[in-house]
This record gives sequence, structure tokens and C-alpha cells, in this order.
Amino acid sequence: MIGHPTARAPAHGIWISSVGALLFAVSTAVTIVWCGSMSATGGMEMPGGWTMSMAWMRMPGQTWLDAGATFLGMWTVMMVAMMWPSLMPMLWRYRKTALGRNEVSTRKQLDSLTALVSGGYFFVWVLIGIAAFPLGIAVAEIEMRYATVARAVPMTAGVLVMLAGALQFTAWKARQLECCRKARGCGLDLPISATSAWRHGVQLGLQCAACCGTLMSVLLVIGMMDLRAMAAVTAAITLERLAPAGQRVAHAIGVVILGAGLFMIGQALLDL
Repeated sequence: MIGHPTARAPAHGIWISSVGALLFAVSTAVTIVWCGSMSATGGMEMPGGWTMSMAWMRMPGQTWLDAGATFLGMWTVMMVAMMWPSLMPMLWRYRKTALGRNEVSTRKQLDSLTALVSGGYFFVWVLIGIAAFPLGIAVAEIEMRYATVARAVPMTAGVLVMLAGALQFTAWKARQLECCRKARGCGLDLPISATSAWRHGVQLGLQCAACCGTLMSVLLVIGMMDLRAMAAVTAAITLERLAPAGQRVAHAIGVVILGAGLFMIGQALLDL
């Protein structure tokens, strides 16, 4: 039995934090191994002095369905590693709310509801991965077919990164970030049930995707298998969501992204 909510809340907070830390560690380790494996296979040298990641290509003997499944598995694990630090406080708050309202009778029920919130959240990111793969394949096909397009990629990437940095200063980004930061309590006024738990998770996922879409686009442009870029984007997403002065953090991140974009454009000009 759950017992008195105020007495058991700290214990449940410790338990979910421990499970979350383990899941984060495992997903991070798998992501590192996968990235190392992809780096070991190298990539395709392209006109313009850049290398196309093997993430957008089929391995020998692999069907497109197999390639898509591999990408989606890699994407999902990567999303767990990247998004878990900012999701954990929301899961803890959900469990605390459920305990405080006495709407769950057993720890197993509470664990199941928490899993449904997590599932709804990452379901959104899985759908994004499903959309990203064919788009990435199509872009890669165009780049491999037309040398002129391939040569323009470094400059285009720098411009896109700068656009992402500029978006950090817009009113749109401010609204998305505010909504995402307030999402910690959104949906918790609904009855605690399997349906509302899943809906709450999906809502969190949609708000998170809208908020950090610009940062994720930077990762896709720089290179999805770049561990340094992945770590930087993860830190940026977490700080934006959880730091006390989220808007100022977003602006600081924007400055860094703009600087990275300028560097990429300068490097592209030197390589012309």
C-alpha cells in the first residue's frame, strides 16, 4: 500500500530518481557506443570538404526498412539520454501530486502511471524521428546526386545554425520556453488515470519539442552522431528548462549558437 502521502513522498522521490539515473546512464552509454561505432565506419567524403554521416545511408546488405528501424532505435535511445534530465523533475512532480491526492492505492499503480507519462513524452519524439529519417534520406540523396548542392552544404549549415541562434531571441521562443517551463504542472488537475497520464506525457512532449526544436535542429545540422554537439545541446536544453532565469539562459545560448554559425560560415569561405 502507498500509505500516508507526506510520509512516503520523499521515499518515492528517491526511488524514481534512482531509476531515472540508471535509465539515463544506460541510454547515455548505449548512445556513446553507437556514436563510436558510427565514427569507426567513417562517412562519405563530399564535394565542399565535408563528410556525410553514415546515419543517412544503408549498410551493405541492409534494406531501407532495416536502416529505418536502426535509425529509429538509435534516435529513441539518444532522445532518452538527452531529454531525461529535464523530464525527471516533471515525473517527480507527477508522482508527488498523485500521492498528495490519494488517487493511487499501490506503488505498482503509481509506477505504471509514471511509465505512461514517460511513454507519452517519448512517443512524441519517436514520431519526430519517424519524420526525420525519410527527410534526411531525401536531402542526402540530393547532396550525393548534385555536386553543386554538396559544395553549398557547409555554408548553408552555417546559415541555418545562425538562424537557430537568432530564434533564441524571438518572442516566439520566449512563449514556447515559458509554456514549457510551466508545463511541470499542466494537466495535473485532471483525474489521475492511465488516459490522463498518457495525455499528460504527450502534452509535455509536444511542448518540449516546440521549445527545443531550434536546438535539436542545430544538432541535426552539425551532426547527429557528434558526441560533443550532443552533450552541448543536452546541457542547453536542460538549463533552459530548469535554471531559475530561463530566458537569460536562452539568450546566452543564442549568443553561443550565433558564434558557432559565424565560425562555420567563415570556415566555409576559407575552404572555397
